[in-house]
Amino acid sequence: MVTYDGLLERLRGFSEEEFAAFNRRVVNDEKLEVIGVRMPQLRKVAKEYYGYFGEVSLFPDEYFEVVFVKLCLASRLKYEDFIKVSDGCVALLSDWALCDCFAPACVAKNRESYIPFIKKYLSEHGGYRGGEFVRRFALTTLLHFYVEEDYLPLIFSCIENCDSAPYYVAMGAAWLLAEVLVKHYAAGFEFLSSTMCDINIKLKAISKACDSYRISPAQKAELRALRAGLKEKLRAAKF
Repeated sequence: MVTYDGLLERLRGFSEEEFAAFNRRVVNDEKLEVIGVRMPQLRKVAKEYYGYFGEVSLFPDEYFEVVFVKLCLASRLKYEDFIKVSDGCVALLSDWALCDCFAPACVAKNRESYIPFIKKYLSEHGGYRGGEFVRRFALTTLLHFYVEEDYLPLIFSCIENCDSAPYYVAMGAAWLLAEVLVKHYAAGFEFLSSTMCDINIKLKAISKACDSYRISPAQKAELRALRAGLKEKLRAAKF
């Protein structure tokens, strides 16, 4: 029988006091307690509960690790089951670590059907405990499953129109744009050169792309030249 106490006991068997102290500084949500389980062990425990999302979904949201397990189980659901709980899952995303680890695999074969959800989450400003991370989830979902030529217009539109003021939203947009540069450099560079999106997103995206071994030296030189011009524009705008 799957029980909350049983899951907590299993998780506490992997608890490390020093890691718990470290993770408390990383986890953004002060409402979540931290047991202190490292990611490999946390994924191992989640795997033991595959097939029991219905039961685990009813457990309290008191611990970071329990919420992580819930999201892991949800990410393994069939698409027709996942979309029924998608809103509830994103409502749990009150932290960047939870957000970035949540990549529902079923979206890969149902991209067209999931686009309305992405647009909804990207525009959400209320109704969720961690609205900033709901918007970041929309961007990371695009990154995980949509960086293909057919979806570039969607990606560019989402980057241009997202509320990039929150730090983790801006970084999510930059991460997504950097991945576009890696896989579709010409289209990504054209977007960087012409778009009206937040200049800070452009700068962060260029930095991330230039750190990638998948970008050629010639491309990095071109990006750095563009970055220099963008920084000059940013300085001029401050005066």
